[in-house]
Amino acid sequence: MQPNKPTDYDQPVAYDKDGRPLYAHPPQTPSPQHQVVQVTRPLDPAAPVITPELMKKHQDSVAKHPTLNLSEGEYIISEVRRHWIGLFGSIIVGALLAALVIIGLAMYPTLVPSGNPPFDALLLPAALLLVLIGLGTYIVVWVYLNNKFFLTNESVIQEIQTSLFARNEQTVSLSNIEDASYTQSGILQLIFNYGSIRLSTEGDETTYRFHYVSNPKKQIALLNNAVEAFKNGRPVVSD
Repeated sequence: MQPNKPTDYDQPVAYDKDGRPLYAHPPQTPSPQHQVVQVTRPLDPAAPVITPELMKKHQDSVAKHPTLNLSEGEYIISEVRRHWIGLFGSIIVGALLAALVIIGLAMYPTLVPSGNPPFDALLLPAALLLVLIGLGTYIVVWVYLNNKFFLTNESVIQEIQTSLFARNEQTVSLSNIEDASYTQSGILQLIFNYGSIRLSTEGDETTYRFHYVSNPKKQIALLNNAVEAFKNGRPVVSD
């Protein structure tokens, strides 16, 4: 018995009634079928594992900043306060006003030779004016310093104090941060190493800004490392 010879598809295997050649066609290889696998997600995801070390960091952060709304296992990596140079103008203005009041009292006998009204009658109003200047300067400093920026292992929290009785808090999850950058413009910002931090989020394109940040380059490096680790499922560690 002779073995089967491979089919020559260029040679006719038969002829039709009109004498036209008929050729054999190579068998068609069936295309692979793609298998669809459906994965179901539980309605209640498993809670993250909170180690004793993580819980201690969380408790320390809550004790230090009881007003912050920290989730279970969330702790503060970096606390950013505004640079002192932002207070320079307010303090100078307050000091100049106080100096004018004191100089006015000292020169009153020269400026008003008649002594009418008497010098003693001006002491109480001048003292009240100095108290008001000092109180106003203190309020400006207090409002300025109560603007803070916190980086945690899960989010960015910004405390905004706009006046003595106006305060709000903004929280952005690290998973929603799309871009984080800083800017330093002008010779003063470069000399004293302060600047502005800018965050933009995905989806709604919301932008958050925090001004007068000390060492903004370092803070942005910490923030970007935290965002990358959080999005890749790695633990976010402090510096």
